Amino acid sequence: MASFVFALIKTILGAFPGLAHYEFWNGLLGLIEYRWIMEFLNYHHLRYFWVTAKEGGLRKAAEKLHVSQPTISAQIASLEAALGEKLFRRGGRSLSLTDAGQRALGYAEEIFAIGQELIDSASQRTMKRPLRVRIGITDSLPKLVSYEIIKPVFALAQPVQAVCREGKAAELLVELAADRLDLVLADEPAPSSLPLRVFNHRLGASGMGFCAAPKLAAVLKRRFPRSLDDAPALLPSANCALRRSLEKWFSEHALRPRLIAEFDDMALMAVAAAAGLGFMPMPAVVAKAASARYGLEDLGVARRCEMPYYAISGERSLTHAAVVAITEGARAMVFSS
Repeated sequence: MASFVFALIKTILGAFPGLAHYEFWNGLLGLIEYRWIMEFLNYHHLRYFWVTAKEGGLRKAAEKLHVSQPTISAQIASLEAALGEKLFRRGGRSLSLTDAGQRALGYAEEIFAIGQELIDSASQRTMKRPLRVRIGITDSLPKLVSYEIIKPVFALAQPVQAVCREGKAAELLVELAADRLDLVLADEPAPSSLPLRVFNHRLGASGMGFCAAPKLAAVLKRRFPRSLDDAPALLPSANCALRRSLEKWFSEHALRPRLIAEFDDMALMAVAAAAGLGFMPMPAVVAKAASARYGLEDLGVARRCEMPYYAISGERSLTHAAVVAITEGARAMVFSS
């Protein structure tokens, strides 16, 4: 009803563009309409959108909410009209989120998480609200290193609820600057050329270890690092910081490993190494843990091939208790040596 009234008034104004202060009144009407929509945003509509996005489609969402698909479509259409943006794009029988939909989903996740906390508190399921921390982790950061860095937050006296999101550094830094993340972990500092107000906090650095499946390791251990020349290699993708550091170290030692495969995900690289496809690099701080987990054996460590690690924040002085625990813990325990 409100949308119809605003549309009618705008139509009348449009019919008389010569009215005194036409632009002023039209602009004021737009502002009032925006405030009206935002103040009366229907969270029931938002919930239907949230469930549909999480379930991946209307059919599963309808089954979970016990309503019909047309009902959900109508509710989502109302939300899109209120926000003035499309939240889904249709591809055949499937739905995918637009950029606006991704943003809306992030807000919906937080809104309904806080709502659940309220329900838990009211029903006395918990006496203390958990400390919520939103961590962005660049996809070039090895998962074992990422976990070692964030592990201290789970030892805090206050219960912690961590939200970890992986992605490209540039995308995560935009989220950080918009206050949708509390911290970004990366293997490179944020570029000074970015028009974003973010701050780099160096956590430390790690030498690079190399490992391989036992049969291959028995051969490559003997004359390390010379044994890596022409040896089958599994390496990180080209142009990432780790690959550039490795290429420099190989060049300095006149080594030319035989490239078998490149990987974005070091966990997948470790599975390939365990299958005997080639040797792989691994940050020395987690080399023992990685070797034990995947059944690999250490070949040696390239101590002059160091990888730095950074925590990037939206504030110069760190005050969030979980963020402080991460940075101090990384410096004291992970990278202290």
